[in-house]
Amino acid sequence: MTAVDPNDVSAVHSESKVNLLGLTRLQMEQFFLDLGEKKFRAQQVLKWIHHAGVTRIEDMSNLGKALRDKLSAIAEVRPPEIVSQQDSSDGTRKWAIRVEGGGLVETVLIPAGNRATLCVSSQVGCSLDCSFCSTGKQGFQRDLSAAEIIGQVWLAINSYNAFGPGHNRVVSNVVMMGMGEPLLNFDNVVAAMDLMLEDLAYGLSKRRVTLSTSGVVPALDRLAGLSEVSLAVSLHAPNDELRNQLVPINRKYPIAVLLESCRNYMASQTDKSRVVTIEYTLIHEVNDQVHHARELVALLRDTPCKINLIPFNTFAQSDYRRPSGNAVSRFWQVLVDAGYIVTIRTTRGDDIDAACGQLVGQVADRTRRSERYRAMDDSQIITVG
Repeated sequence: MTAVDPNDVSAVHSESKVNLLGLTRLQMEQFFLDLGEKKFRAQQVLKWIHHAGVTRIEDMSNLGKALRDKLSAIAEVRPPEIVSQQDSSDGTRKWAIRVEGGGLVETVLIPAGNRATLCVSSQVGCSLDCSFCSTGKQGFQRDLSAAEIIGQVWLAINSYNAFGPGHNRVVSNVVMMGMGEPLLNFDNVVAAMDLMLEDLAYGLSKRRVTLSTSGVVPALDRLAGLSEVSLAVSLHAPNDELRNQLVPINRKYPIAVLLESCRNYMASQTDKSRVVTIEYTLIHEVNDQVHHARELVALLRDTPCKINLIPFNTFAQSDYRRPSGNAVSRFWQVLVDAGYIVTIRTTRGDDIDAACGQLVGQVADRTRRSERYRAMDDSQIITVG
């Protein structure tokens, strides 16, 4: 963050204003110290933004007028813009959100009883190309800023007019499982998660914030010294040969290396009872057979974990199919009989394309991957004449 000269705020153009929405407590304190102000101003502003939902600096009434004028000249509170909102018949709500540069990302809130889980995006598109995920087929544009990531939490709460005292907590859990690979946008994701955990912001428990990764091992090793959020790993295959096809980053960081990194991350946590969540998308006749389940049992023997089975959700650019209910039950039974805690993810929001693996946005693709997939689709069209 560039330091601001407190004696020359008039020289700062509006386009270079600092977006206070994305500053962590430590960053906010340093921001005010750089302005020649006391650190406690950071606490006041954090509460205005994340507790009260205030975006107009002039409405922060416990700041003196001179300070408000100074802040207004150099800073702003600017959430990303909601382009559309869709509500599913099951209560799931999905937003398309415009970010700087014209890209769109999607954010999904999934209610479940007294809880509601917000699925947050970290990139415009995704630089990885997992074969079963519609986001990856769009290619990659850029990383989201910390303000754009935490802004999704702010927008979700604001959508229900739930800021301020007396309101039930709209977002009880956050999962970094939306568009993008979180660990490839490391600094911004860590800053946003700090705000999710910060009592002066959203005050979520470290058990209720989950980072999901496809296996960026060096970044996961780095995270072990910085964060205690819950960890989920997109495994999806019980051996390297199959995972190389489904999750291409496996060619760089194979399963054995990834699982060792997971064990090291969990060992770094102060709460030694926590385990990693293994995410496994079941795809019809690809990775859903009983022998795959038995292989998975052997693979995870030395990794304390629970397993989340996710029946594949179809989308236009994929030939994969959803497994049968019987196949899912057989797979589940093998794992349970081996002593694992296993859940089967209920498909939510599929009538608005908000289910796992279905999120898409508007991506100015830098990789030309989306262009290649469109060309492949067009090549399959048969003209009759």
